[in-house]
Amino acid sequence: MGIRQWITEWPVYRQLTGDDPLGKAAAAQSEHSRSLQARTTDADRVVTSVCPYCGVGCSQRVYVKDEKVVQIEGNPDSPVSRGRLCPKGAASLQLTTGEARRHQVLYRPPHATDWQPIGLERAMDMVADRVIATRREYWQDEVDGNRTARTMGIASLGGATLDNEENYLIKKLFTALGVVQIENQARVCHSSTVVGLGTSFGRGGATTFLQDLQHADCVIIEGSNFAECHPVGFQWVMEGKARGAVVIHVDPRFTRTSALADLHVPIRAGTDVAFLGGIINHVLSQDKYFREFVVNYTNAATIVDEEFGDTEDLDGLFSGFEPEARHYKSAEWQYEGVDVASASGQRGRGSGEPGKEDDVRSAGRPEQHGMGGAALEGEFVRDETLQHPRCVFQILKRHYARYTPEMVHRICGIPPETFFEVCRHLTENSGPERTSEFVYAVGWTQHSTGSQFIRAACVLQMLLGNMGRPGGGIQALRGHASIQGSSDIPTLFNLLPGYIPMPYAMPRQSRADFIDSHAARIGFWANMDDYLVSLLKAWWGDAATEDNEFCFDYLPRLTGSHSTYDTVFEQLEGRCKGYFLLGENPAVGSANAKLQRLGMSNLDWLVVRDFSLIESATWWKDGPEVETGEIRPEDNGTEVFFFPAAAHTEKSGSFTNTNRLLQWHDQAVEPGGDARSDLWFTYHLGRIIREKLAGSIDPRDRPILDLTWDYPTSGDTAEPDADAVLAEINGFDGQGNPLQSYTQLRNDGSTTCGCWIYCGVRKDGVNQAARRKPHTEQDWVALEWAWAWPDNRRIMYNRCSAAPDGSPWSERKKLVWWDADQQKWTGLDVPDFQATKPPDYRPGDDAAGVDALSGIDPFIMQADGKGGCTSRPASPTARCRPTTSRRTHRCATSCTVSSAVRPE
Repeated sequence: MGIRQWITEWPVYRQLTGDDPLGKAAAAQSEHSRSLQARTTDADRVVTSVCPYCGVGCSQRVYVKDEKVVQIEGNPDSPVSRGRLCPKGAASLQLTTGEARRHQVLYRPPHATDWQPIGLERAMDMVADRVIATRREYWQDEVDGNRTARTMGIASLGGATLDNEENYLIKKLFTALGVVQIENQARVCHSSTVVGLGTSFGRGGATTFLQDLQHADCVIIEGSNFAECHPVGFQWVMEGKARGAVVIHVDPRFTRTSALADLHVPIRAGTDVAFLGGIINHVLSQDKYFREFVVNYTNAATIVDEEFGDTEDLDGLFSGFEPEARHYKSAEWQYEGVDVASASGQRGRGSGEPGKEDDVRSAGRPEQHGMGGAALEGEFVRDETLQHPRCVFQILKRHYARYTPEMVHRICGIPPETFFEVCRHLTENSGPERTSEFVYAVGWTQHSTGSQFIRAACVLQMLLGNMGRPGGGIQALRGHASIQGSSDIPTLFNLLPGYIPMPYAMPRQSRADFIDSHAARIGFWANMDDYLVSLLKAWWGDAATEDNEFCFDYLPRLTGSHSTYDTVFEQLEGRCKGYFLLGENPAVGSANAKLQRLGMSNLDWLVVRDFSLIESATWWKDGPEVETGEIRPEDNGTEVFFFPAAAHTEKSGSFTNTNRLLQWHDQAVEPGGDARSDLWFTYHLGRIIREKLAGSIDPRDRPILDLTWDYPTSGDTAEPDADAVLAEINGFDGQGNPLQSYTQLRNDGSTTCGCWIYCGVRKDGVNQAARRKPHTEQDWVALEWAWAWPDNRRIMYNRCSAAPDGSPWSERKKLVWWDADQQKWTGLDVPDFQATKPPDYRPGDDAAGVDALSGIDPFIMQADGKGGCTSRPASPTARCRPTTSRRTHRCATSCTVSSAVRPE
């Protein structure tokens, strides 16, 4: 190349002598730059996926070249993310192709000082042998004379990072094996949400969706660093701000969220109840509440029994407190004329349940009736003038009167002028024409009082009329891609899919007894038997008949709390000998990590499935206790199996994001080496165990042998069909047709359904979670992108978006409304209400179930159809009495307790 040619091709020369002096176009490119092209240009195919990190659920495009993932980018079609990815999502290419990934099964024999390679098939066979042997050795037919039908020798931890289909098979297989110690990260990250939201509204999921933040007139972010931890979701806060919304960040730290907010409110950590209580007091004392909403849609007008005593009367305690036990026996926590029904989930000694009461109370029960609250029987009394001294409204006013601005200042450190500014923004932006939204994350949920934080926000939103309406509600931000899904299809000890409670050990308990002890009489929880029988049919198929109560006795029984931390103590005591870690790392990720590692050092065997050799796989080799001499590899007898896991790009399945949205991700490439999906691992482990037990005549083995386990497989690895698993979750009618909705479920054995709240996800035989109509071709609700439970409703309780007569509160905030001409509810969202029930419908005396709810009862999972401005905790000693009344209602107490002792 001559000097002249070099000069003429020099970009600076071209800029100075051409038409592009600022170098903004082609003149700035060198010959080398022009020769480059994006890695995506010559990709062989592009596959749609979902980011595996946080709960926002950003859609991804995965580019594949020569059967390798070469690039991952945001999908511009998604209404959730609109093509954006945060740094984590953008770096998920490194997660899937990084050098730290392992692709070979490794085995650590007892007392060995290093790993040794082992074949995948041999390792699976060995694990199956360990499961069978441990299950038999530690089997419990009964405890203290009460039937348990379980093994306490095996436990499992993990699921919040897994697909719904994987969690489903894990729960199904391990339950059939009699394992009750099944847990995941949701126990410490999400469970307080289920209690707080479920008790208030009837369901434990976020009440709205991220895109709706753009319609809020005020957004209060508390317990979350939204901008940094969920940056793609935070775009919708900024959309709202651009439209004029006031953004308030309440947080001890000044973060990037604070920098983008209109107002940062520093608060002492853990004092949120005092702050929110102060706002509630301001709303009540200054008459800032939405009266028509409060009277018609909440229990504010309901009168409470005269035996109830509040904290201002009893020196900081509610009535019914037992000092020695340090908990409440809340027999007098009733509505007037109403008692606790047998259907309130009360399972005390009177029902034959073994164990100490505090064991029972600590058993995670709040999540069980957190979906629907407690059921009551009797005719309750209401005062819609809200003047009766014992109506819920007046009880709230008296209780929160002490939460003055001065008290808030003293406890929270928030100056009165700042407090009043928050109150002004919130109340001015609530009402018929305007709505405000609360957003929280683990800054609330991981407090021991996190449920009370959430409850207080729920009470405030109901008083202001912000529920079920565009720009309103409670937005719960999840930390894992499917932590919502791992609660819905729970790898949790105390729940069956769809928040049906696990049964407790009793001398004798029929299915009818179980339903009578748990199901409500009013609302959709009155149909619990339909949901349960359909689940049992999905799991045990033809073996589940009416004669054997649809295999209800195949379910193992609980005797108290069997959560992740109880499991660790079981390990230390030598009663839990086998442990599955499926995408979770308790050796460093759980509280008291040393205790976790010492527990694992006392196991007979440990199975770890992950991308790389995490600390929970190597504690015996290089953990802190090895350095201190507390653990010596040659003295430690724990047998460790490491199985490499498939990445999200290497398998198909669905995640449930923070807004209950099921999104399908397609497999882009095959996993390398021995890496397999958790669906593959669980399916083939179950297959091998069933083959080994095939000749057994032991009745203890019938639950595993009768299990429906004939999923189609494909490819050289015999990967199970995830869509077939989703089809089972959705359910079928008696002719094998996919069910359209959970309202089709029956308790006569004619329907199957693996998780009733997911029924409809394969409506019309189509994978609704895989729908991907671009957001540019839809309205802002985007009902044709993926599928949300229940029944694809994006804003729950949206009957509240219309006035009692069915008309929108305002044109600006309309969502669903009653169409008198068509005689049905219609609108922008799927109505979260019986579609043809008119606003003026009132139930007859003999009405039951959902028919016993009126046309102005928007909270259809609650026993009274009303939002709970006050709620009652479950009490195993509450009174029951027969009644012939058509109505059942929840008792009332204050939503938060100002003293150090709170209702369990």
